[in-house]
Order: sequence, then C-alpha cells, then structure tokens
Amino acid sequence: MSKNHREEVKAGERFEFGKNWKNFLSLLSEERIRKAEESLVSYIGNVNGKRFIDVGSGSGLFSLAARRLGATVHSFDYDPASYACTRELKRIFFDNDEKWTVEQGSVLDNDYIASLGQFDIVYSWGVLHHTGNMWKALENAESLVAPGGILFISLYNDQGRMSRVWKFHKKMYNRLPPILSGLYAVIVMGARELKSFAGNLLLFRPGRYVRYWTTPAQERGMSHYHDLKDWIGGYPFEVSKPEQVFDFFNKRGYELKKLKTCGGGIGCNEYVFQKKV
Repeated sequence: MSKNHREEVKAGERFEFGKNWKNFLSLLSEERIRKAEESLVSYIGNVNGKRFIDVGSGSGLFSLAARRLGATVHSFDYDPASYACTRELKRIFFDNDEKWTVEQGSVLDNDYIASLGQFDIVYSWGVLHHTGNMWKALENAESLVAPGGILFISLYNDQGRMSRVWKFHKKMYNRLPPILSGLYAVIVMGARELKSFAGNLLLFRPGRYVRYWTTPAQERGMSHYHDLKDWIGGYPFEVSKPEQVFDFFNKRGYELKKLKTCGGGIGCNEYVFQKKV
C-alpha cells in the first residue's frame, strides 16, 4: 500500500512545500501578481478564454494570474498545505467563482488524471521533478494536453555529480529532526550564499546581491529566502537533460516552441511544447 503525504513527510521522504508557500503568501502583493501575469504572457501568449490547468499549484499564484488574464482554471496539488494555500487565494480574489476550481490530487494518480479531461494550457513549473517518479508524472501531465494545446514545464537540470551532491543534502535535510535540519540548512546554504556575496563584492556589484534578497524572482514571485528554503528542502529530487526531455515529447507528437536553459548550471530548464493536432 502506498504512503500518503503525511507518512512520506514523517519518514523524511518528502519536503512540506506547502508550509513554505503558506509563509510566502503573507508577502504577496499586487506587483508580484502582475509579474506572474507578465511571465505567463511572455511564454505562452494570450490565455483569455483558454482552459488552463495548474499541475502542482503551490501558492496558487500562477492559477490566480491565469484567472485574472481570463482563463478558466483548474488547480490541484498533492501537498495538503499547498492545496489549502491555493484555495485561500481563490477565496480572497475569486470567491464563489465557477471558472476556477481547486482540488487536492496527485499527478501520479492515473484515475484522478483521467477524470480531468484535457486543457488548452497545461502549466507545471518546478513540480514534476519533486513527485518521486518524474517520467510518469510527465506522461500523465502530457495526457492532459488537448490537440494543439500548450505544455509549459520546468525541470531541474542534470549537472551530473553536483546533482547527486544536492540530492544527498536534500535527503539529509528532510531526515534530520527540525532543530538539526535548520542548522544543516544554515551550514549548506550559508556557504553558498557567502560565495555568492563574495563574488559580487569582488566584481564591485554588492547591490546585485542585495537585490536578490529584496526583489522576488519574476518566474514565481518567491522571495530569495523562501527560494533558498524551497531548494535545500526540495525532496524528492530528480533531474533531466534537455535532450532527454526533447526526445520524450518528440515521440509523443510535440513540437518545442520555446526553451530557456540555465546554461548547464544549477536550476531549471524551462520548456514550452505544443501538441500536434
């Protein structure tokens, strides 16, 4: 019998992403929502009147952006706190709106996915590599795309040895008790941040480092603090090379429309695929 979310967290097999998103929501502003809208439009164009599904909605920020841009939205997340977070966001901005539904569900649940139908836009940013079975998650996510529809995903880049090192750190963080996991995060991420600060200082641009902490990332509107916590805690953790992803979707009748890589380094590669009619 498979474990549920609570059992996975208790066993140190899963990070509670929803708690991180819940803390982030207290910082949500009109500017961050607007940046999320701009990000969506820059990648996939006009979403007005389109059927949009947010696979692993997290805070619900991009579901909100899509709905404000005129899409009919369905959001779901496996993490109960993320589900609650998205539901609360809907209550605040679109209470009783029939064009935005929010559910708790898993992209690995074949029956649930089959019950949803198909959509013009399937959006899943930084989610599928945290499911514990990324390739099955990708297969189920693509089944939601209607003919001619768009699939917008981001997946962690495969850095080889460094990816294995980060997987070790993430695993350790989740298996340590809270009092020790916090210390572990400070040691691991503190060293990374010190290196970043020193690099910016040597290049006479300390202001750039300060902006990391004061300006939310455009892609998700997440603050640098929450982004760091999301990174060290993000487990399960899987990675992929762009050519693997190209091959996977090419075989399934998709055409690559846009690609933004992280230059072979740490972070996510972002893909926009279109399903052939």
